[in-house]
Amino acid sequence: MQTALPSLPSEWYPATQVCKFQRYLNWMAEMQGLMERLEQAVGRLELLSAGLHRPPGDCGEINGVSGGVAPSVEAFDKLMNSMVAEFLKNSRILAGDVETHAEMVHGAFQAQRAFLLMASQYQQPQENDVAALLKPISEKIQEIQTFRERNRGSKMFNHLSAVSESIPALGWIAVSPKPGPYVKEMNDAATFYTNRVLKDYKHSDLRHVDWVKSYLNIWSELQAYIKEHHATGLTWSKTGPVASTASALSVLSLGPGLPPPPPPPGPPPLFESEGRREESSPSRSALFAQLNQGEAITKGLRHVTDDQKTYKNPSLRAHGGQTPSPTKSHTPGPTSPQSHPPKKHAPVLELEGKKWRVEYQEDRNDLVISETELRQVAYIFKCSKSTLQIKGKINSITIDSCKKFGLVFDNVVGIVEVINSKDIQMQVMGKVPTISINKTEGCHIYLSEDALDCEIVSAKSSEMNILIPRDGDYREFPVPEQFKTAWDGSKLVTEPAEILVSERPPKPLT
Repeated sequence: MQTALPSLPSEWYPATQVCKFQRYLNWMAEMQGLMERLEQAVGRLELLSAGLHRPPGDCGEINGVSGGVAPSVEAFDKLMNSMVAEFLKNSRILAGDVETHAEMVHGAFQAQRAFLLMASQYQQPQENDVAALLKPISEKIQEIQTFRERNRGSKMFNHLSAVSESIPALGWIAVSPKPGPYVKEMNDAATFYTNRVLKDYKHSDLRHVDWVKSYLNIWSELQAYIKEHHATGLTWSKTGPVASTASALSVLSLGPGLPPPPPPPGPPPLFESEGRREESSPSRSALFAQLNQGEAITKGLRHVTDDQKTYKNPSLRAHGGQTPSPTKSHTPGPTSPQSHPPKKHAPVLELEGKKWRVEYQEDRNDLVISETELRQVAYIFKCSKSTLQIKGKINSITIDSCKKFGLVFDNVVGIVEVINSKDIQMQVMGKVPTISINKTEGCHIYLSEDALDCEIVSAKSSEMNILIPRDGDYREFPVPEQFKTAWDGSKLVTEPAEILVSERPPKPLT
């Protein structure tokens, strides 16, 4: 038995009008989807209303989403209202670059708070979605680190470095099973620079001492917070919907309890004039025109000859299996925008106050600093394929982000540091008490007879060699990179793995 069409005027029954009626049914299905989205929005409004009238501590649920604030989020709010707020206050006292940097830190903590709120309301999503949800926090971290790099000439550079080197601690939410030690490692990275701040200001300006204490307290409290609420990794909600880039980003961007943006407007009225309908959706009209061709739809197909079939021609498979059509010209797609070449900086070799600045030097082997004083320091930044000689006695030397760089100096009363560099050669003509090597690949150090008591501290570095004078020549001793650890019954015992000693070291710089 055939089902009769609904009671409609007789002039609607032709085939073209039946197609319109089919589109009407499709539109009704779309409206059903819009109604479901509207119900979700109403549920969020109910959640907001319930949250405003719920007594403190009551965390009910509406539509599967937790209302109120979870205890872990409340604890994070306490951390922000105490430690982070104290850090902000001390940073505003110092003003300038420190204040600007602190506001960025505050924004990063706000982004993390939004993420923790989302995790307390949604179940853990797929790994790909987690990476997308972490993007706001990673962008804040990148902004903080970029600010430091752009302000290397700042008087507060040690302050900026302390924050920049430790702010990746906010990435603990992606660390498991023990995120707490990761935060401690980042805190230790900050201590390297905060000790410099204390050294410079502990007897002259106690405001900087308060700033250091308030900043380090943030990470100490964060470790305690993680130990209590997320000891084995970020804790997600066990109920509610699964987080996704579509649903959870509304929480991250709009905050708790706010409804998502309204759905897009529905389609125009059902039976408009034919011309206007075709203008509004040309792609759909073209689709129906193609489908209505019947058997003629195959006329546009091109015959493939035997020499164009990959299974008969192995050479085509070797070249990707595609042969350009002889009847169509292939226009190249839009190319990706070309990356801009790195900005060229003017080389610098000048004395700025008490600091010798040696920056952006390339292919220079005649660099000399001869007029030095005990209170002066030297900062060498982004130099490559160059050699610098420093005469006399100087306070300290820092080599930062250099490649294939050589340094010869007489005497240093403080420390010589090598950071983020590659292929560095260094020759000590007089004395130096300490040499520090951090995040560096390849570092050869030639010590003089007077500098054999020098202490060498290394971390996250490789290919380090110390050359000791022996009978008018140098003997090379590699700094251990591998260690073996064993339990002796009461404690762990760590000792370097055995490394062969080279008898033919490279020649010194002088």
